[in-house]
Amino acid sequence: MQTIERPTDRDRLVLAKGFVAAYGVVSAVVLGAIAARALSGGEVSSFMWIRSGVVVVSAAVSWWLVSAAARGSRAAYLRMRLIAIVAPVAIVGVDLIPGACPLWFLLAQTGCAVVLAGAAVPLVSLRATFPK
Repeated sequence: MQTIERPTDRDRLVLAKGFVAAYGVVSAVVLGAIAARALSGGEVSSFMWIRSGVVVVSAAVSWWLVSAAARGSRAAYLRMRLIAIVAPVAIVGVDLIPGACPLWFLLAQTGCAVVLAGAAVPLVSLRATFPK
């Protein structure tokens, strides 16, 4: 592990952590909305339960990775950068399968994806901070 010494690099990592924290909050709110809908007798599919649960777990893993990257872990940085770029596309892509979920769920999951994609910007800008 290396030490992140430049203040601008630390600021970028703090920004990435902020996006990942927001991703966790939004994903938890979506899971809560599904639970509230189910408790009120609304229609909720197993796909929506599983999908929302996986997104919440991915937010926890992302938090762990971005925190490790902030402590200087190159491996965590590389994994988190990949997740921040690929996961938003996967989240929206799966939800776009015709008939997989209602529009409100697609929009809520898209909100999660957009927030996570925001973390990609400061993470990609840190490439020189984590050389081979």
